[in-house]
Amino acid sequence: MAVSEEPIVALLRSEWTAIHDLCAPLSDAEWATPTALPGWTVQDNVSHIIGVERMLAGEAAPAVDVSHLAHAADPFAQAMETWIEARRSWTGTAVLADFDEITDQRIAALRAMTDDEFAEVGFSPVGEIPYRDFMRVRVFDSWMHEQDIRRALGRPGHLTGPEVDVALERFEGALGFVVGKRAGAPDGSSVVFMVEGPTPRTYAVVVDGRAALVPDPPADPTATITLPLETFVALGGGRWDGAEAQASGTVRIDGDEALAGRVLAGMGFTP
Repeated sequence: MAVSEEPIVALLRSEWTAIHDLCAPLSDAEWATPTALPGWTVQDNVSHIIGVERMLAGEAAPAVDVSHLAHAADPFAQAMETWIEARRSWTGTAVLADFDEITDQRIAALRAMTDDEFAEVGFSPVGEIPYRDFMRVRVFDSWMHEQDIRRALGRPGHLTGPEVDVALERFEGALGFVVGKRAGAPDGSSVVFMVEGPTPRTYAVVVDGRAALVPDPPADPTATITLPLETFVALGGGRWDGAEAQASGTVRIDGDEALAGRVLAGMGFTP
């Protein structure tokens, strides 16, 4: 009897295929295009995904010096940067071939895992979680870097689908922290995010002792922030700050402008 594929494996395969299809026709100049991530080109974003997956496959990091890179300031960033630095002299075509090789290898390894292995709790960048949930974080990270590439090249897309839904789980989980802790929203207040795009989304955070996401927006929220999904993602990923988002002309604020401004300023919950 055939064993059914773990659903998250199919989502990873689909996301990595989307990245391949986006990058396959790129010119040398496009591969070298700077992105919003300091020091990283389009090619570097792909190299980063390669590095994480090769690490998860058990490979040792390249022995290269990254001490000259100002944007890799802490030990974790430096460890991640070695995979990128080792590939900076490569062509984009060679990096994409490497990406295809390791993602194919990882999909094969994931398909061979048992349910117990997916349920096993272990290390992840977001704490000790089941391996299945760690792979959901990998979908998030890969999609975020796909969006970095699209933003840099002016090629928006892939804003709907199950991969996007998984990626946005990370945003949903952070909104209470952003509103309550980062923005200091007072007890009794509420902030509604009206996210526009191919699949509109509404997120409502109410402060009642603590700030929490609620299923139904209040009738008269303290502040409402209306913005496109691309802007929402750029803010949450720390790619844009609040001032950049407002300067883009894509953000509308209704209600308490000061509170909304603090929320926008604190949106960058992930580097």
